[in-house]
Amino acid sequence: MSVIVVSGTGTEIGKTVVTAAVASVFRARGRSVAVVKPAQTGLAAGEPGDVAEVARLAGAVTGVELARFPEPLAPATAARRAGMAAVRPHEVAEAVEKLAAEHDLVLVEGAGGLLVRFDEDGASLADVAGLLGAPVLVVAPAGLGTLNAVALTAEALRARELEQLGVVVGSWPGRPDLAARCNLADLPEAAGAPLLGAVPEGAGALAPAEFRARAGSWLAPRLGGEWDAEAFAAAVR
Repeated sequence: MSVIVVSGTGTEIGKTVVTAAVASVFRARGRSVAVVKPAQTGLAAGEPGDVAEVARLAGAVTGVELARFPEPLAPATAARRAGMAAVRPHEVAEAVEKLAAEHDLVLVEGAGGLLVRFDEDGASLADVAGLLGAPVLVVAPAGLGTLNAVALTAEALRARELEQLGVVVGSWPGRPDLAARCNLADLPEAAGAPLLGAVPEGAGALAPAEFRARAGSWLAPRLGGEWDAEAFAAAVR
């Protein structure tokens, strides 16, 4: 598992923090990690983006941002409005393959959901995963409405014959409601893939040392941690 593509069911659901948690766990095991952001939107030049946030939380990772567009829009739209070249899947795949030859793990963090457009031809993160033959880790919200989005993402992955590694809840609430608690059992069924973790709400605001120390408790063994889905569900029931 030298490359993992990190996607989500939408935006602002915790992809960057989940990416940082996975990076932290692998770094703690002595593995070298690179993080690639194909397209960063909504930030001006010089402002810290998602790659910088992963490095802040996880520590020494190799961070690569391939394109940046100033408006907070889908990459294809942001590139067009800025009069800039769009990022292309083959460019992303080439960059990732070079990093994979030099690192134990490369994490590719998308923008928004799986099928958000990178360019005017409709290429997306799914095309990147296909070129790389890499599994996709889906980050999802905890509460009401997430099952449909997870199921749609899973259907899109299956239609493209892409492997879904599993689902991680990107921001588990401190006081989960009934829907969130029920979703712990329902998410794997909706996804057709295992639940591989739940990152607590506000984890990104932790001091980096504490974040790194706790990251393994949020992620299942398949992602290098010790989180157990059944024990977690029983504890919050």
